[in-house]
Amino acid sequence: MTTMRRLLLFSLLSLAVMFARPADEDEAVIPGATIELSNVAGRIDHFGIDLKRGRLYVAALGNDTVEAVDLKEGIRKRSMRGFAEPQGVLHDPGTDRLFVSNGEGNRVDIVDGASLSRIGQVDGLEDADNIRLDADARKIYVGYGRGALRVLEAATGKTAGDIQLAGHPEAFALEKKGSRIFVNVPAAHHVAVVDRAKSAVIATWPVPEAQANFPMALDEAGRRLFVGTRFPALLLVYDIDTGKVVAKQEIGKDTDDLFFDAARKRIYVICGEGRVDVVRQLDPDHYSMEPTVSTAPRARTGLFVPENRRLYVAAPAFGASPARVLTYRLR
Repeated sequence: MTTMRRLLLFSLLSLAVMFARPADEDEAVIPGATIELSNVAGRIDHFGIDLKRGRLYVAALGNDTVEAVDLKEGIRKRSMRGFAEPQGVLHDPGTDRLFVSNGEGNRVDIVDGASLSRIGQVDGLEDADNIRLDADARKIYVGYGRGALRVLEAATGKTAGDIQLAGHPEAFALEKKGSRIFVNVPAAHHVAVVDRAKSAVIATWPVPEAQANFPMALDEAGRRLFVGTRFPALLLVYDIDTGKVVAKQEIGKDTDDLFFDAARKRIYVICGEGRVDVVRQLDPDHYSMEPTVSTAPRARTGLFVPENRRLYVAAPAFGASPARVLTYRLR
């Protein structure tokens, strides 16, 4: 066989292999199962996860329920009632308890992780919202009111103090190898930097030429903080050593959750206009867009679970479509 014929045959085989590949082989985010949440009306807020049981918790704010979803079976197991605008859900593996922040109820409910029965509550938390765990210090932080973080003892739920802010806190992120908390404070148009040891704000970083900084994610190893804004719709990248914005990326409208995937160097931005934007981190200061993934109208919250390589997105009831959890596999 001549060299020319060998080259032609190789080219034809290469084309055949390319067109024979599955259509999703090059996609970063691949749609999977849909888990229906029948009889759930209204807005859906943030998620929590019990990894040991494979259970996803969905704060159905507009329905005053927390939905317990079995990820192994792919079904909703229980609709937990008695909440008042649940906004945040946190499962603490150390105590096997759920902590549910209630915006209208002005409290945090404490729920046993095994029985899913309510065993306590923390009152006096006006508009209780996002909630985070400091696993090493055994502390829980709750954003609430016109501007504060409440510190709770994870073991008992007792109050361990307050940290004052300049406005109501939205998403916030805790350093694991440091003492800082980065807090979105949209009303003050800044990111507040809190020192956990001092229980005080030690710096504020402006949000340049944008407003409504709601979602946030931290790349602690890469020394970068990702903040989503709505007006205009941008992803801002902060250097956490200088507090300066080092990169900007246009994103979809109405984002309320975003997540950093350290293993794949991607940011997943859940946008309420009905899509997930996938942003590739080329290096700490440079980013590019990958193909956008369609979701559903008003689907703007969710959860990235690196342990099972899944992204979960909340799709509220809309028209004839019931509320549901959309699942995506990450390549």
